[in-house]
Amino acid sequence: MSVPANLRYTESHEWVRKEPDGTVTIGITDHAQNALGDIVFLELPEAGREVAAREEIAVVESVKAASDIYAPVAGEVVAANSDAIDAPESVNTDAYATWLFKIKPANLDDIDALLTADGYKAVIDAA
Repeated sequence: MSVPANLRYTESHEWVRKEPDGTVTIGITDHAQNALGDIVFLELPEAGREVAAREEIAVVESVKAASDIYAPVAGEVVAANSDAIDAPESVNTDAYATWLFKIKPANLDDIDALLTADGYKAVIDAA
């Protein structure tokens, strides 16, 4: 299972990447997609939506179950990945290449409070 060191993570299995323009790109982890199985549907947030940290923001459905996706930080949704909506199985193919949505954080320092790769590995090892 892959846990890239250049990303931040949440205990609810989202990955977060800081972008040069001050936004963050979010997806679900390899661990999450593996646990869900074949992903068949994604419901992603619309641009312009204001979200609170840990707010339910999206839904991923697989042949096994539906699961909520949470906003890792507070801010404004600035984009959703329409390609992922059209091909939800791409999350299974490469969870870290298939981003789901982007947020302009209310506070960039909140990203640093998220789990490092080692911290996330400890979370999934403890489960």
